[in-house]
Amino acid sequence: MIGLDRAGAEIEADLAEAGARRAAVESIRSMTNALDSVIVCAGIGRPEPETVSVNYFGAVEILEGLRPLLARGRRPRAVAVVSMAIVHEASAAIVDACLRGDEPGARSAAEGQGALIYRSSKRALARWVRRAAVTHAWAGYGIALNGVAPGVVRTPMTADLLDDPTQVARLRADTPMPLGGPAEADDIASVLEWFASPACAMVTGQCLFADGGSDALLRGDDVWARPI
Repeated sequence: MIGLDRAGAEIEADLAEAGARRAAVESIRSMTNALDSVIVCAGIGRPEPETVSVNYFGAVEILEGLRPLLARGRRPRAVAVVSMAIVHEASAAIVDACLRGDEPGARSAAEGQGALIYRSSKRALARWVRRAAVTHAWAGYGIALNGVAPGVVRTPMTADLLDDPTQVARLRADTPMPLGGPAEADDIASVLEWFASPACAMVTGQCLFADGGSDALLRGDDVWARPI
């Protein structure tokens, strides 16, 4: 197992910086010539343009950079953590710039957009997963590529929010979780583990909502709607 984080891991890198992302990929390539699975779960929720760089460009560049190693793996699997926030309002300008690979443009579009930045970065990542998963570069090499969309999870990123009764009330309104919540990190880890395992055989291009029922409650049957 090779860990990548800002601190305390085998490879330390700040995914907000393009140079650090490239260096991280090169470091992993120097350590192994094949990977069986890659899980990308780095993310921040600050209302700043840096969030776009970490949540979208950091995730995508790590996945794309390690794809050749996955192609040489045994029943390779890749999974990215998105968020159930992708069902909420997002900025089309941020999402479109991300999917064009225009990081400066995405950061510029994110200026002053507050909570839309996080939602938009995660929506762009979810769309990238669905688009990339069925291409020859991924499916053609037998690499299953999926996303997991958690609801509210107890992590250092949400600690301050969950200690504030006003913020907890807002979270419950925005992200109702009928099955119970907030979730614990282990609840999501078990889902990620399955997607990264050989058991994930014919599932690709999916974004599974591990959100205590939030998506089902908020979108209902709209998830099946399609234009006529």
